[in-house]
Amino acid sequence: MFSRIVSSVLLLGLLPGLLAAKEDPVQWTLAVADGSKQVAPGAKAYLELKATIEPGWHLYSPTTPPGGPIITKISMADSPAIASYTVYRPQPVRKLDPNFGIDTETYTGTASFLLEVMTAKTVSGNANLAAAVRYQVCSDTKCLPPVRKPASAEIVFANGAPSATFQIPAGYAPVAAASAASASPAPTTPPPPTKPASSAAVPTATNQDLLPFLLTAFGFGLAALFTPCVFPMIPITVSFFLNESGEGEAKRGGWKQALVFCLGIVVLFTSLGFLVTAIAGPFGVVQLGSSPWVNGFIALVFFVFGLSLLGAFELRLPSGLLTKLNAASQGTGYTGSLLMGLTFSLTSFACIGPIVGPLLIASVQSKGAQPVLGMVAFASGLATPFFLLALFPSYLQKLPRSGGWMARVKIVLGFIVLAVMLKYVSNVDQVLQTHWLTRERFLAAWIVLFALPGLYLLGLIPLEGVKPNEPLRVPRTLIASLFLIFSISLAPGLFGARLGDLDAFVPEGTNLPPQGGAAATTTTYKNQLDAALTAARAQNKLVLVNFTGYACTNCHWMKANMFTRPEIQAALQDLVVVDLYTDGTDAESEKNQKLEDQKFSTVSIPFYAILDADQNTVATFPQLTRNPQEFLAFLKSKPAAATAAGA
Repeated sequence: MFSRIVSSVLLLGLLPGLLAAKEDPVQWTLAVADGSKQVAPGAKAYLELKATIEPGWHLYSPTTPPGGPIITKISMADSPAIASYTVYRPQPVRKLDPNFGIDTETYTGTASFLLEVMTAKTVSGNANLAAAVRYQVCSDTKCLPPVRKPASAEIVFANGAPSATFQIPAGYAPVAAASAASASPAPTTPPPPTKPASSAAVPTATNQDLLPFLLTAFGFGLAALFTPCVFPMIPITVSFFLNESGEGEAKRGGWKQALVFCLGIVVLFTSLGFLVTAIAGPFGVVQLGSSPWVNGFIALVFFVFGLSLLGAFELRLPSGLLTKLNAASQGTGYTGSLLMGLTFSLTSFACIGPIVGPLLIASVQSKGAQPVLGMVAFASGLATPFFLLALFPSYLQKLPRSGGWMARVKIVLGFIVLAVMLKYVSNVDQVLQTHWLTRERFLAAWIVLFALPGLYLLGLIPLEGVKPNEPLRVPRTLIASLFLIFSISLAPGLFGARLGDLDAFVPEGTNLPPQGGAAATTTTYKNQLDAALTAARAQNKLVLVNFTGYACTNCHWMKANMFTRPEIQAALQDLVVVDLYTDGTDAESEKNQKLEDQKFSTVSIPFYAILDADQNTVATFPQLTRNPQEFLAFLKSKPAAATAAGA
């Protein structure tokens, strides 16, 4: 009986692989590109390696950015007939891949790769030339395991054969070069791909920002512990764990109850992450992040949260729901602990919501599963102290007692939430182009809202938590000083000064000063691509197209901190710059977004492209970068013809 169970399990485990093996969506053929059968020794020959792809599937380009699918790698087998070879790939389609959450380069239908072969001078007669391809193929819903396939062609080498007159079509770019003596690899070890000669170094989407985001979310979870809705519950909750297990086994059973309680917290907040991911979807991020309706709703919610934290009123969930959950959580066993965790999360949401909200919104403007992972990290930060205190209950006595400091945390958090609310009001104002909340007004409001908690903590504003004539202790003085210092540091922005990283969160300034010198006289067109192309023809320049957004924080950062650098300003003198906004509610934004989607197969912003006067793409740069040399190299990209002439 046991052996039958094992056999069944093994069969079920192997079944998906057996089914996948039956699917073979790509077929490869190799032939001389111009159709001839004879090739001259010691001359160039062009072989066509053609992939025929079944409908519904796509193949990944050799230049697809790393961090996603297995890219296509092509190599030729060692042969005395070949001295060296170079692989050329056709122009792929670049767009967001839902399977991997990054921009990928793909082919559908057919894809013809070219092998430029330098034949050996001593070869003659018939020779079998073989190529090996390692690739992965995906549909919109699944990916097959990587496959390695051979393709071969019978070639006749004759001294009287004419030299190849075949020309590599436009749009093709070299991928790898090798010599027969040293670099021509065997089919089992294909050569590494190189970047196209006509493109600048392009940054790729990686997970380098994920770890800082998760650590921040975890830290926010720990910080939420000190809010008035959470902190008083710590001793009560931990005592429940210990009493539930009985005195004799408190240490052994308490941690199990605490673990299940923490699981309830994680389940609730992770569900929120899944909900946001489902609503946003992989393709609705830009529209969701810049929608006036979405930003207006978020601003309203934050406004209500802020007033509640300041003591204007108290937010409560329906009493009937809480009563039912509380009654269910009073039961014994792990079910009671799980429901207790859910109930705790809901009842504390009035204080935790203002922290969770910005986390969810920051994560939804990223790709992939960040909302889910962010909520897991936040919930883990919130739940970890409960678990540790259940393991070491003696530390309960060392926790600070509830008192006036909790009311002060609540008031300070209320001012911060109102300041964050203004960011979303600003998004609405910029997308609708009402220009009511200008950069100066926004900064004036922030200066006041961040100065108020400082003045409050110093006892100059009589709100809850600070008693008259209460002694001013060192921690409160230092925290108040930080708020006042930050508030004062915003003041130069009122007069046009740059604010560094903060410029990403405030409305765009009209004329930000450059870094380290006078501004270069770069003319920038706004939503006027035709005018920019006309100017480029007249001045014999290339066009830098900046697909940007009114409410795009990364776009604001690039314009304020990258475009104002002296070396970038100098490079822009050789370009005609045009800003195409894609997140507005007007017809121009819709037109610009359609152009970006059709020409570059993406709607993400910021997105930069260098075009010639005939709208041929020279190079693209798909995202924010903090590396000025990387962006400078992109700005100095030249057309392939110009590069070849210079060589």
